[in-house]
Amino acid sequence: MTNHCAYRPDHEHDHDDAPGPLEDNPIWRQDNVLLHSVGMDIGSSGTQVVFSRLHLRRMGEELTSRYVVVRRENVYRSPVALTPYAGADRIDAEALGVIVDRAYQAAGVDPAGVDAGVVILTGEALRRGNAEAIARVLAERGGELVTATAGHHMEAMLAAYGSGAARTSHDTGARLLTVDIGGGTTKLAVVDRGRIVRTAALHIGGRLLAYDPRGRLTRLEPGGERQAARAGLAPRLGERIGPPEVERLGSAMADALLAALAHPSGGGSADELWLTEPIGPLDGVSGAVFSGGVAEYVYDREPRDFGDLGRALGRALRRRLDAGALPFPLLPAGECIRATALGASEYSVQLSGNTGCVTAPDRLLPRRNLQVVRPDYALGDRIDADALAAAIRRRLTDLDADTSPADVVLALHWQGLPRYDRLVAFARAVRDGLATRTAFGHALYVVLDGDVAMTLGRLLREELGVTVDLFVADGLTLRDFDYVDLGRLRHPSNTVPVTIKSLVFAADPLPAGPGAAAR
Repeated sequence: MTNHCAYRPDHEHDHDDAPGPLEDNPIWRQDNVLLHSVGMDIGSSGTQVVFSRLHLRRMGEELTSRYVVVRRENVYRSPVALTPYAGADRIDAEALGVIVDRAYQAAGVDPAGVDAGVVILTGEALRRGNAEAIARVLAERGGELVTATAGHHMEAMLAAYGSGAARTSHDTGARLLTVDIGGGTTKLAVVDRGRIVRTAALHIGGRLLAYDPRGRLTRLEPGGERQAARAGLAPRLGERIGPPEVERLGSAMADALLAALAHPSGGGSADELWLTEPIGPLDGVSGAVFSGGVAEYVYDREPRDFGDLGRALGRALRRRLDAGALPFPLLPAGECIRATALGASEYSVQLSGNTGCVTAPDRLLPRRNLQVVRPDYALGDRIDADALAAAIRRRLTDLDADTSPADVVLALHWQGLPRYDRLVAFARAVRDGLATRTAFGHALYVVLDGDVAMTLGRLLREELGVTVDLFVADGLTLRDFDYVDLGRLRHPSNTVPVTIKSLVFAADPLPAGPGAAAR
């Protein structure tokens, strides 16, 4: 163990295989980082793989260590394949592996060259008994730093980014609603000036039932049965379902979705369909962007029928939207069916600042599945170390993380002047708030959204006597209940890739009422 905060130069280097002499320049590479990322979307209906190349640049002109994405390049998008199932309860692992392997081969990508990425399972695919195992196997095959994730809130965020709605909101300063309709679930997000402020999900999707060319039902999810019952139908596997029944079901689901949006805080006829807490007030929303497979029909991009409810649902929604069913307009299409995969490949990664404290990179990195603990507190001109330490201990206790042997990440907010008296009080609060964990010898993982990580680490180590291994990084914004993977230390930029995810695998995605599955 070293006795000071230092980055050691015996770790993974930033990619230097990009064309052109500028990107080979070590000075350029200190402020610029190139990441190769992958997103695998294993959904109720379709499976797809997207490879991206991200260029992040340090905001040096603003005297900060924070890195921001300045360019995204889609390297390869696989064809959308039907998600393979092996019966009603399991995903066909072998067939799914073939789909993913073909995508890597077609893209010419070696898993060893992937810096970050996400395998996300969504909708009805989550219900399969081997869903979590499948996600982890694909993550391991996809590259050392590719992670497995699932969850309605995570998918809603990725879809909002991947559809282009977040960028539109940022560029225009608008408050937008995104509606991502997949095969099994509908994800909602409110995006305000580029920032996602709320997410939610409903059990409405285009492939809750499926039928063969003769109209015989070959797939009937529990959610499909519930939706059919709402429409006054009682379909059974093997029986025939005709076009009038399909249209009736699609119309009923469109009405249910619009009823939920008419009562976004709950209390409407669609309350039983919420998979999370309702989305909340939609005041100030100036437009809606639809994405997901069903959006291909909402925007009249896809004429074909794939033997499910997607076309009937999408067209029914479009008729109602054209008739003014929402109090705000339908905005032009961005990415539809590929929104989640694009979001997973491009928007699930942050890069730490280049000024931090990592005392033992070999022991501390990389790390997978670290729970984020974010205490609630306010910082004034004078920092009350005892009050802040109490807030940290309280949040650790709330999440059963105070004595847990598992590593956790303490996410802290910093604001105000970096005076010594404020910084040493802040550091004392971190030391005292984490004293139970350090007493057991646990390493400390601390991330901040302000540029004080190196100073904080040195105060903890040199003035306050913290002797356990320290990882203190800045330039990162994490939330309570996030899970993150920390990549290897990169040189010469002295940065660490951080992949953000949520690990929620459920046997039955439909709770017994609104809010039962809230994040």
